[in-house]
Amino acid sequence: MMNRTSEYRFTILVPLYNEVGNIDRLERELAAYLRISRCPACVLFVDDGSTDGSSSRIAEICRNHKAFFYIRLERNSGLSAALKAGIDHTFSEYVGYIDADLQTSPEDFNLLLEDIADYSMVIGIRADRKDSFFKNLQSRIANGFRRMMTGDGARDTGCPLKVLHTDVARKLPLFKGMHRFLPALVLLQDGGCYKQVPVRHFPRMAGKSKYHLWNRLWGPFADCFAFRWMKPRYINYKVGSDNLE
Repeated sequence: MMNRTSEYRFTILVPLYNEVGNIDRLERELAAYLRISRCPACVLFVDDGSTDGSSSRIAEICRNHKAFFYIRLERNSGLSAALKAGIDHTFSEYVGYIDADLQTSPEDFNLLLEDIADYSMVIGIRADRKDSFFKNLQSRIANGFRRMMTGDGARDTGCPLKVLHTDVARKLPLFKGMHRFLPALVLLQDGGCYKQVPVRHFPRMAGKSKYHLWNRLWGPFADCFAFRWMKPRYINYKVGSDNLE
């Protein structure tokens, strides 16, 4: 069923889990961005079963802003599930997402929106990353292995700033870990293409990262083999005609 996101051209998904320390800043920065967005935009928080008070704070700020909405998952299900839930509940022309830790800036969505009409998806590349040497090393290893296995050419799929056509996002074959493979999954679609754009990166100001050595390296490693299995089995079709209307 359609919902109020259909009144806007762009919906920003904000998946979050136990980020109560970042919510005041999220409110300020997202509200400020909506005033300067290149197109009419709204925010859809996807609360992935938070237990730290995030849920009540999200509901509160959504009451205070006309273009803020939320859905709450019954239990913690992971980033890919939160993204799928957000996409399923989005009815604007474009859909994007940003992490609740705000290590990227909502203002940089305008850099991505500048080219979205010509591409299926536009993704950010974190310039001058502010993470630790060890975290950056893990990301380089994971990204390199993923590029080798998928051939997608994406330099930084972990960058939490992306914009897609909503109809493209709805066609993505979704599975746990799929958020690491969005460029590769877009390329599976007929005519699918994407562009990479440098964006700013900032240190985490509050809360704790949900990623560590195990799920930053082992998860992507295992998921690459799942993608390789799925790729030749991906179903593409176009309807030639119908009499449904």
